[in-house]
Amino acid sequence: MTEKNSRSHEPSKSGTTGGQKLEYILKKALRQEPLNKSEMEFILTRRDNEVRKQIFRAARRLRKRHFGRKIFAYGFVYFSTHCRNSCSFCFYRSSNQQSPRYRKDKSEVLKIARSLAEAGVHLIDLTMGEDPRYYEKNGFEELIELVSELKSETGLPIMISPGRVPDKELSKLFKAGADWYACYQETHSRELFKNLRTGQDYDRRLQVKKQAAETGFLIEEGMLLGTGETCADRARSILMMQKLEVDQGRAMSLVPQKGTPLAENSEPERNEELMTIAAIRLANPDIQIPASLDVEGIKGLIPRLKAGASVVTSLIPPASGLKGVSSAELDIEGGGRGLKAVRQKLAESGLDLELAELEDYKKWMKSRKDSARCGREAG
Repeated sequence: MTEKNSRSHEPSKSGTTGGQKLEYILKKALRQEPLNKSEMEFILTRRDNEVRKQIFRAARRLRKRHFGRKIFAYGFVYFSTHCRNSCSFCFYRSSNQQSPRYRKDKSEVLKIARSLAEAGVHLIDLTMGEDPRYYEKNGFEELIELVSELKSETGLPIMISPGRVPDKELSKLFKAGADWYACYQETHSRELFKNLRTGQDYDRRLQVKKQAAETGFLIEEGMLLGTGETCADRARSILMMQKLEVDQGRAMSLVPQKGTPLAENSEPERNEELMTIAAIRLANPDIQIPASLDVEGIKGLIPRLKAGASVVTSLIPPASGLKGVSSAELDIEGGGRGLKAVRQKLAESGLDLELAELEDYKKWMKSRKDSARCGREAG
């Protein structure tokens, strides 16, 4: 049913209660009809706990429709913390003298990736800052070679999160075996973008995701909460995910970092992130949505799954020398970022969820890629 034809189901504005409007929006979402910006804002501004539970239940119904009981897991390999950018929220911004800097060589990365594969993750997320070594000196041949060898050794899907990669390098990385391209806008407010991603171009960053999708990558977009955005800004980002036809959509709370312009900001109330996850699910029912361990660690996993998330991200093995992004140390050395801890939490949750098999994830990826290819050919 189209948005235009669905209006006959909408309650009239006069005499409509908040409960009636919520019921109408949730029914519309469960019919998988597009939600408009005002409906997104209505969802995002609910504060009553019982109302929020209703929204979370609807989000979980949609997740179950598309993924059943299966939850996926991504291994996180932040292999270079060097960056040429000065993002106001990032611990690893170029001018921050307080952040740990390292580059893992190929043998180290492959060793870590093998351990993650043996543990049972479904994907390896290769993440780095916009390291001058790649962007200004040696080019991307080193990364291309790493992707190729990692794919050969583990057989796992690979996500690359290396910043705004030049167009000419995208096809090389795709041919080398990368399946996903993650490049977060963080906000779809142009003014806020200027403050967050200092000196970067909004349109060029958005365009590289479109180019990656045309190349054949699955795409992840992300938004950051607690940076001064409004609920209207959040709604805009969620609907932009829909417009871009992303395959994974992330919402994460700001963790203020020492040595950054946002160091004195207050962290957003956690329910804000949960409500945003649920809203992403209502608007984009069949995409992957992360429950990141990088904000609250393992204790934050179940609330995010209850809100409709479908994939556990930022899994980092202990004794690997790797850091997180928002929380550089949290739960890593104690094993809280491992699959054993995740399985235990799932067993305790009462959510009737289980970690999927690798073939389940590969099957979903193939279906998603086939659908995108058909869409491109039809267009």
